[in-house]
Amino acid sequence: MRVKSILILFLSLLLIFTSCSTSENVTENTTIVEETIIEESSDTGLKASVVEISKYGNIYVDALVAEFPFELGDLVTVSANGNEIAAPVVTSYSDVDNGMPLVKIDGENVEIALSYADFANNYGVSLGSEITISLLEEGAYLTEYEIRHLERTDNRDDYASDEVFANFRSLSGGNLKDYFIYRSCNPALGDARSEYADNLAEMVGIQTVINLANDEESLLMTIDPNSYYANLYEEGRVALLNMGVDFRTDDFKAKLKEGLLFMLENPQDPFLIHCNEGKDRAGLVSALLEALGGCSMDEIVADYMTSYENYYGVEEGTERYDAISQIIRDFFTEINGRPFPENAVKTVAENYLISQVGLTADQVAALETLITE
Repeated sequence: MRVKSILILFLSLLLIFTSCSTSENVTENTTIVEETIIEESSDTGLKASVVEISKYGNIYVDALVAEFPFELGDLVTVSANGNEIAAPVVTSYSDVDNGMPLVKIDGENVEIALSYADFANNYGVSLGSEITISLLEEGAYLTEYEIRHLERTDNRDDYASDEVFANFRSLSGGNLKDYFIYRSCNPALGDARSEYADNLAEMVGIQTVINLANDEESLLMTIDPNSYYANLYEEGRVALLNMGVDFRTDDFKAKLKEGLLFMLENPQDPFLIHCNEGKDRAGLVSALLEALGGCSMDEIVADYMTSYENYYGVEEGTERYDAISQIIRDFFTEINGRPFPENAVKTVAENYLISQVGLTADQVAALETLITE
């Protein structure tokens, strides 16, 4: 299509120089040529329909990645329900900033999403909705994508320890009790990491679990009935929250409240907090608890980024580390509604839990007492 446009331009210019002598005619004919190029380029767009919407609000369209006409790092326009949304073509949610749109082509079907947000709800998209994706600027996001792009394996031998492989560790810093709250990947997901997470949970004697990822139906589809985790579930010591990733929604806040109240009502420690990877939802909830426990912003960021170190080898002091670590700083800024001094992060967390999540001041104080020395 680009070759055809170049030929049109060449022939048109040739016609201008052979048959016209005034600059006025040159301007007029050049405009016609530009309009022709735009019309030809518009044919490179992709039209598709929404065939699936995930519980997180990510949408999947009936277009295969193998036939996708754009490249990683291209900036495209997604036309959906009357909205024109600029989005980069990437392979992971962490390839963009918190709350930003993306077109994800890692897998078989093309996925359109908002990082840490609900695309379908935000833009009024439903099953069957027509979506058009067109090129906005070729390669415009490529440098940023290369900085952020992350890859990992599911081979235990590629990781330094079982703890690193399972993204398993205790929260620490500030006034937090030592070895009181742990975080990890999902010990009941049935994937390569689950057995390691389950064994580590048994080794440290986990007593109470806040499962951010599952409801009962999805848990029973993958859990090993002979696992340590299954015993905790049978004894009623696992809160199943089935939480989404968009912390702005009422559903997220209601389930966060439910999980924190479960901790207060079931104070048997150690606790385990997990989602599927133990990185995103578990990262946000852990950050809030760390803030309540008196951790500094630097300590909170360091723990958040440990997941990226564990999974992807992201090293402190690199552009990639700095770009990704901004996610957790932005989270606190957004729940506060404006920038704030970093030494006030505890107050930001307390205000959020009271004014937005719906805990009482007494419940927040009780939670602080539970988790701190």
